[in-house]
Amino acid sequence: MPGTDSRSQAEHSVLDVLPGRGDDLARLRTLAQGGASPVVTVVGKYNHGKSRLLNELLGDDAFEVGDKRVTVRLDQRAHNGVRWMDAPGLDADVGSEDDRHAMRAAWLESDVRLMVHAAKEGELDAAELALLHELQADGGRTRRQTLFVLSQVDQLADDAELENITQALRRQVSDIVLHPVSATRHRKGATEGKRLLLEKSGIPALKTELEAAFARVPAARAHETALLLSDVRAELQACLESHTARLAELCDLQLRQQQDFETDLLALLATLRADMLEVVNVPGPDLARVPDVSEDRFKMTPAKLERSRLQIAYSKACRALNACLIRHGVVELPSVQQTAAVSLNSVIVAVMGISVKYRDELRRIFCEDSGQARMMQGFSQYFELSSDRVALAASLTATQADIARAGQALAALSQLGIQG
Repeated sequence: MPGTDSRSQAEHSVLDVLPGRGDDLARLRTLAQGGASPVVTVVGKYNHGKSRLLNELLGDDAFEVGDKRVTVRLDQRAHNGVRWMDAPGLDADVGSEDDRHAMRAAWLESDVRLMVHAAKEGELDAAELALLHELQADGGRTRRQTLFVLSQVDQLADDAELENITQALRRQVSDIVLHPVSATRHRKGATEGKRLLLEKSGIPALKTELEAAFARVPAARAHETALLLSDVRAELQACLESHTARLAELCDLQLRQQQDFETDLLALLATLRADMLEVVNVPGPDLARVPDVSEDRFKMTPAKLERSRLQIAYSKACRALNACLIRHGVVELPSVQQTAAVSLNSVIVAVMGISVKYRDELRRIFCEDSGQARMMQGFSQYFELSSDRVALAASLTATQADIARAGQALAALSQLGIQG
């Protein structure tokens, strides 16, 4: 079994993936470090005779008793190779953090649970019934044992009343096995040497049942250890498989998005090349470069017409490019590149620039391979910087980290030094 520090690290690795498994890991630690002594915990409502019952089972006044609520924290004693624990009462109206802590500790530590219910109370109340069902369900799964003790039967009028209460309890829990006891009769029988009174107390029979339960503890512990490890391992494996499948989905989505974008953009650039060739391949000089003179300020000159024609063609191309970018989630510059001039905060401006375009520039940008490659590279860069792609990349990174943690947790679980 690994040392305390390495075990804690292994548990931390598992809890990092499965935070809801804290109780199971704590129980596994208890099973690994618990030693040979069986652990018995007595649970039930206060003033139902739990502490008196323990004293009679031990043959010693080891636990404090009283007519008021005495046990407010988990109390325990070792006796004849058994660790006995007395938990506070289950009464919700006086429940405190100490009670809850003690009950959690009792649940964590126990091999055998004695659930005590005073016969004079008749049927189980809602809290007792819920606890009993929980204990039975846990026992069916982990093989931890629960004995139901009907205490203080000496306070009943006669055997007929005991039978009525027994039937009422069996109507609540059909498969319940009752162990009726009287600590008072047992103490009186022991003090006065009355063997029949001792037998009538039910304590000797309960001791016999406990001895049989103790003999089953090692096998139950081994079963529970294997069960808990198997459950945790299965959940970790499921997490690993889920994260791995998620990673494959994200990688596929990332690739499909990239392929769709490149296919769409390449097709558009091919169209723009053909359209722009018709614009720039016209006979004669590029009149757009002819400067205006003052007397032409208010005239429509051939130079102005040519500049307008080129600008319209360029604007049409930019609108088509922008529509393509928007379809693929490229709607704005990354925040670190944005400026106070809102009109400049566009991917089109970032890639194409803001200078006036003439025939030779439009030919170089749209019609030559180098210009097309430059646009492809520039727009692809901003595609990868778009918010959707950045979020997708972050999801990929997070999922890869989840896979790593799940793998580490599985390895850590196998290092706990317990055979599963």
